[in-house]
Amino acid sequence: MWKRMWRTWTIDKPAALGEWLWQILVVELAALLDRVTLRKVIALIPVVIVIAAYMHRIPIPPEVMLLGDVLAYIDIVSVILLVGLFTRAATVLAAVKQTVDQIGAALHRLAIALRRVDGRHRRTTGGGQRKQSAREKTEDEDAAIVSGLAWV
Repeated sequence: MWKRMWRTWTIDKPAALGEWLWQILVVELAALLDRVTLRKVIALIPVVIVIAAYMHRIPIPPEVMLLGDVLAYIDIVSVILLVGLFTRAATVLAAVKQTVDQIGAALHRLAIALRRVDGRHRRTTGGGQRKQSAREKTEDEDAAIVSGLAWV
């Protein structure tokens, strides 16, 4: 009986206390810290300032009271800043997309123009043509034709 009581109070009870402390101080605290975010902590700061101000033990200047309001408005200011940044980013991306499209179109036109100037498939000249006699030649044939206009 004494051995059982000794074992209960020296091993089992301290082990149960240790497990309880582990559950409270490690497991529950970790779960609580997972749910606590910086936003929730910032939202709690004005409450602490107001409680301290109403206790009247420590005089709080009005600047510190306004600090709570500023911290409360951080969410609104951050949303406005993010919208401004996203708008600028969208404008820059649209300009980059337009520039890339213009470069692509210019390269496409260049590729078509280079295909037209292909030197590998030249036509043979002079094989099937008959020679004109000197008396059949007229003055109009001496005119040079440049880009649709005739120059004499």
